[in-house]
Amino acid sequence: MSDFFAAILTDQLHLAATITLIGVSFFTSAMTAAVGLGGGIALIAIMAMIMPASALVPVHGMVQLGSNAGRAIVQIKHVDWLIAIWFACGAILGAALGGTIAVELPAAVLRAGIGCFVIWIVWGKAPKFGKARKRAMAGAGFASTFLSMFFGASGPIGGAVLSTLELTRHQFVANQAITAMMMHVFKVLAFGALGFAFAPWLGLIVLMIASGFLGTLAGSRLLGKMNEKTFKTGFKWVMTALAVNLFFQAGREWMIGL
Repeated sequence: MSDFFAAILTDQLHLAATITLIGVSFFTSAMTAAVGLGGGIALIAIMAMIMPASALVPVHGMVQLGSNAGRAIVQIKHVDWLIAIWFACGAILGAALGGTIAVELPAAVLRAGIGCFVIWIVWGKAPKFGKARKRAMAGAGFASTFLSMFFGASGPIGGAVLSTLELTRHQFVANQAITAMMMHVFKVLAFGALGFAFAPWLGLIVLMIASGFLGTLAGSRLLGKMNEKTFKTGFKWVMTALAVNLFFQAGREWMIGL
């Protein structure tokens, strides 16, 4: 078995680290399938402790592309294609602009800003985008894809806007999956155009996508057993935890910069 892994996996990671990432992909995909989001940020946080920084965001993007595609396929009948199309329009612009910026963004400020936006949407008097979902999702597509080029995981932005559209739990998970998939498609294309070499990482990517799909199946079974109230409560607390994590990271980056 170790010879098999050695033949298809990158030599930049130890075998134990590789197996850990494959297992983490399963559990984070299951969490996302059950609650709608959160797995992407949890996954990149763990990947950041194991992988080289130069490969972190591109490899995470490929894994999340496969993971969200699997979740979208499982929940395809609940996808609203108008939401998906307008999100894609914004995502194309976000990837194009994010790929051309040469200056380093103020990470602490951006992370804190996203955290504040998420808290406002979840706990405050959030705007209702029901009559303007096209404009709202185009904006979410632009912002989330642009920021994802730098941070790897910006799902709370799209998830926060989706949460205002009065979707059922299945519709929310399905549309979160299809929009996140599109975000990562354009991000991966942008990194490819910038010259990142995905080939050495393909073995790990394929295995993480496969384990993530199994996690999606497990999480989808849990989603089917939850009632709407339980789902909405779980979603609120997952979103809050993600925002708190963003505040923590922003504070740490601000302290390091002093």
